[in-house]
Amino acid sequence: MPEVYVESEFAPLRTVVLAQSEVSIPASGMSSDDMRFLSAESRKEIAGGGDMKGFAPERQARWAGEREAFRAVLERHGVQVHRPRLLTPEEKAAAGDGYANFFARDPFFTVGNQVVEASMRFLHRRREVLPLREVMRDHVYPSDCAYVAVPMPEVAAPDDPTLGPGPFLEGGDVLVLGKKVFVGTSGLASNPLGIRWLAKFLAPYGYTVEQVRLHERILHLDCALGFIKEGLLVASEEALLEGIPESLKEWEKITVGLDQATSLATNGLPLGPDVYVTDPEFSFLGQEIERFGVHVEYVDFSITRSLGGSFRCSTQPLLRKF
Repeated sequence: MPEVYVESEFAPLRTVVLAQSEVSIPASGMSSDDMRFLSAESRKEIAGGGDMKGFAPERQARWAGEREAFRAVLERHGVQVHRPRLLTPEEKAAAGDGYANFFARDPFFTVGNQVVEASMRFLHRRREVLPLREVMRDHVYPSDCAYVAVPMPEVAAPDDPTLGPGPFLEGGDVLVLGKKVFVGTSGLASNPLGIRWLAKFLAPYGYTVEQVRLHERILHLDCALGFIKEGLLVASEEALLEGIPESLKEWEKITVGLDQATSLATNGLPLGPDVYVTDPEFSFLGQEIERFGVHVEYVDFSITRSLGGSFRCSTQPLLRKF
């Protein structure tokens, strides 16, 4: 029987889902305000929409290569890696103006032995969980764990820039620390109704959920705050509107600026308390982390980062346990 359990963000990573590299940017489905988490250069690169494989095949190949290089690092450290299947032609057609199968962190998440299908805010991402359902069938259904879904979001008026009341709840906003769960909200992804739902769901299992308010340029909490090991975190204090959460105030912290946060500096991935993966762009951060006795692995993730996510965004653990 496969085991599904996530104890914390830095417990040894044993089984993980690594994203595929498929995206078709909506030509008209995202407002400029909703794109504010991307750099001006990134917005220019995807302007006009469409499948990256069609409008930028060289970038597509480099992007897929980044994921394979990351996979090699994961497997070298003994992590079992599962991949979602690719989207079918029917799924792409049903999605209409844009589709996504590119950041496994967001369409579902794991807290303890609770697996939760998320509720995505962006319209082109609302079917992103479908390619992951085979992973659920093969590795979650046989496990001794719960498997639930956030309620379907309400239908918004066509001119509603908020995309409706949700509930919205996305895995990139969810950070697990034992029985404490932090959930971010910036207006771009998870919202208070989604957080309220999660708190209600997890309360009988002994979890507490804390909302963390984020700067409007931050898509998810893991783009502003990351746990490296017990007592050590990386954060952009500019991106945390109410500062470091009170329960983390005594932790050692490595700080980055808001622009570095939007470039995904905090979105590295601990493979355990002794190994951390980040981009060579953030070697200054890696050097700081190594001062605390953590080995740092570097993988070029520049294409992945240009789409708004990095190492944590590209993965969703099924088993993280000491």
